[in-house]
Amino acid sequence: MFSKAKAILTIESGNPELVQAQLVAFTKQVPLLYFMLVTNTVALTVTHFNAAPAYLTLYIPSALYAVSLTRLVHWWFSRGRRYTHDEAVGRLRSTYRLTALLGAGFCAWSLSLFPYGDAYQQSHVAFYIANTVIGCIFCLMHLRAAALTLTAIVLGPFTVFFAASGNPVFTALALNVALVTVAMVFILLTYYRDFRALIQSQKELTVRQAETQRLSDENHRLANLDSLTNLPNRRQFRAELEGRIAAAERNRTGLALGLIDLDGFKPVNDTFGHGIGDKLLVEVGERLSAFADRGVFPARLGGDEFGIIFADTPTPDRLRLLGEEICTALQEPYAFNGQTPRVSGSLGISILGDAGTTADRLFDRADFALYLAKQNFRGTTVVFSAEHEAEINEQGRVQQALLGADFESEMHLVFQPMVDADTNGIFAYEALARWESPALGPVPPGVFIRAAEHAGIIGRLTEVLMRKALEAAQTWPAHIRLSINLSARDVVSNKTVDALLDIIADSGVDPKRLDVEVTETAVMRNFALAADNIRRFADHGIGIALDDFGTGHSSLSYVHKLPLTKIKIDRGFIVDITTNELSRSIVKTIVDLSRNIGCVCVVEGMETQEQVVALRALGCRMMQGYYFARPQKLEDTLAYQAVSDSIVNAPVRKTG
Repeated sequence: MFSKAKAILTIESGNPELVQAQLVAFTKQVPLLYFMLVTNTVALTVTHFNAAPAYLTLYIPSALYAVSLTRLVHWWFSRGRRYTHDEAVGRLRSTYRLTALLGAGFCAWSLSLFPYGDAYQQSHVAFYIANTVIGCIFCLMHLRAAALTLTAIVLGPFTVFFAASGNPVFTALALNVALVTVAMVFILLTYYRDFRALIQSQKELTVRQAETQRLSDENHRLANLDSLTNLPNRRQFRAELEGRIAAAERNRTGLALGLIDLDGFKPVNDTFGHGIGDKLLVEVGERLSAFADRGVFPARLGGDEFGIIFADTPTPDRLRLLGEEICTALQEPYAFNGQTPRVSGSLGISILGDAGTTADRLFDRADFALYLAKQNFRGTTVVFSAEHEAEINEQGRVQQALLGADFESEMHLVFQPMVDADTNGIFAYEALARWESPALGPVPPGVFIRAAEHAGIIGRLTEVLMRKALEAAQTWPAHIRLSINLSARDVVSNKTVDALLDIIADSGVDPKRLDVEVTETAVMRNFALAADNIRRFADHGIGIALDDFGTGHSSLSYVHKLPLTKIKIDRGFIVDITTNELSRSIVKTIVDLSRNIGCVCVVEGMETQEQVVALRALGCRMMQGYYFARPQKLEDTLAYQAVSDSIVNAPVRKTG
């Protein structure tokens, strides 16, 4: 009971929000409190001026006025100040103590006037105490402890004093004030409880708002930052680019956009695990961020692709130099727990104005420059130029011509034999597409195949070529295989695969004589879907050849998941096979791998007898290249079959 009463009569210093709210509320009531106190005291002094001694009507009231006015001035000039929690508690406690002192002082002074004067003047004393103190108590309602203390110090003695006066009127007044005091205390406690609850609810609301803001900020961060590298993500990068383009137009300044793709990142994931791969991406982000003081704004756009905004007024030469520095930094070894994976970064750059004036245009041109870098200059920088624009325009012309082309009449096939070096006989032909455009003339396969992919008509083209290839295969002996290439789009298109399987079934050619060739890059773009479609071919007995092995991003973990029957070693390893020990080691490794997983190994690109001899020494048997024959028209394939039933053992004409 005592501890509960003590808690009610003390400042709740453990509740900072309540303390601050009490201080603010009381500060607003201070002028009114001292106004009532001083004006009522002056009125009582005036009515007793001639009846009471001077020390009661002049000296003591003056001291009380001085204290009150001093406190009023102090509160007035400090009303706008922000207080710490400890300072606020100190001010409330000093107010609490001063309330008790002033309450006792004013009560004792006013009761000391009661013996002087007539009944009216005595009634004024009673009115003064009841009216003034009740008013002051309501001004102190936000400070429960001070209000209750003032009630006990003033109205308690008041009630006892007038109840014991012997005057029925004063006795009735004392009882009336006592009842009013009980009601007032109840109102005070109820108000304070509600005030305290309001502050608590405001506190909880503030906490919820802070949590909501935190979640909003976190959502904004997650929406605009890459969670792995903490670099801006594609969304923020796009917004930043568009904002900077607008600023560059206003300020007549320049900028450039760079796109980076890591070369060899997938093998890092496959060899060292995704944990190391993630760490490598984080460090790539850090290495790119190190160029921030050079006007570089980096971002991670997704996977192993990063974006860069180059500020200021970049020139092609300056961008090449800075780009090469960035590429060099990315090529430095990455060391994680004793493991040292290596990657490089190819960088394509487009310059605002030269390459376009919109974000979409800059992205498109930078992506084209990146494509060129990855195709021809891996690990280096390519800045989009006027020559590249001409190339794009040429591709556009090719694409338009393709859209209006008659594939049946304009497209034809040539066939390059694959040779068994032990028997010097042909065991298969690879069908290679050729296009003779009425408008453009002969168009290189690498050009029109890419254009067909961009135009979304590669599937239709592949279907036409598949029919033509199967018609050719019907003219060959049954043991000669046919190999036909699928594009990156074909291998991930269920519709195209369905159509090709129907064409094969309708052709009458045994599916077991067929091989479909897919590149590593095509498979890795969407491995799950590509693998499913490859298995569909394999389920029909069709062989699966992995073309250009060693130049893409494959690894053992992927190779063994595919139903491969043939691996073709890229010609890039063959050029210096007679002089380069590393090339020989790589080829020997691939040959052994093929043998171990039950695949036929075919080596592409032989042009000299020395290369053939070197490859035979490494265990290579199946070969393809200009040394044996260039691509031939259908009528030139197996032209000597009429004089040999054992065509596979027939000598091959060396036409190249």
